[in-house]
Amino acid sequence: MLESNRNLASRRWTSSERRIVWRGLTGRFALAIEPLIGTVFMALLTWGIVYRAHHVASDATLIKVAWIFALGTVVFAGYFVAVLVAPFAAYVQTFAPIYIVDGYVRYREPDERSRADACGYAAVLFANRTVAGEWEWLGRHRLPNATIPALVEFSRYAGIHKIDGKSTGLLPDEELPLLTIGIATRHGRRADL
Repeated sequence: MLESNRNLASRRWTSSERRIVWRGLTGRFALAIEPLIGTVFMALLTWGIVYRAHHVASDATLIKVAWIFALGTVVFAGYFVAVLVAPFAAYVQTFAPIYIVDGYVRYREPDERSRADACGYAAVLFANRTVAGEWEWLGRHRLPNATIPALVEFSRYAGIHKIDGKSTGLLPDEELPLLTIGIATRHGRRADL
């Protein structure tokens, strides 16, 4: 995707940018409490059944149902991991640089591989018009096929942060509330990204 990361101008994430991603992670963790509690509960039930089956002679046949609760433990643990993978990966990426390219931004319309809610693709191009990176763009308005000269800040994982110093909305400009609770109602259900 990138010709050489060492040859690109870059900067570190600011503490406020990293804090926004951290708040998103903590908000998602607040949602992940449910599968975490389910995992612990199912694991304790499994352990309790196995323990009782081995220590109480009249309940030795209980061991036959322990696998059901063990499976429940695995399912809840998988749910817990699935809820946290994306925000954790996003937070880890805040330790990678944000690249700065004085080149072009290319917009193009969605294609047959696009998500249903995507409005197209945005790409950062070097001055020689080779692609530095391209990301699917979400929002309400379909992107036209256009290429414009621009000074662009982007990260490989997240996408384009700023075009000519103007935020793309990838990260909110204001401080997020604790655990990001209420962010959806504040920005509306159809906020244009």
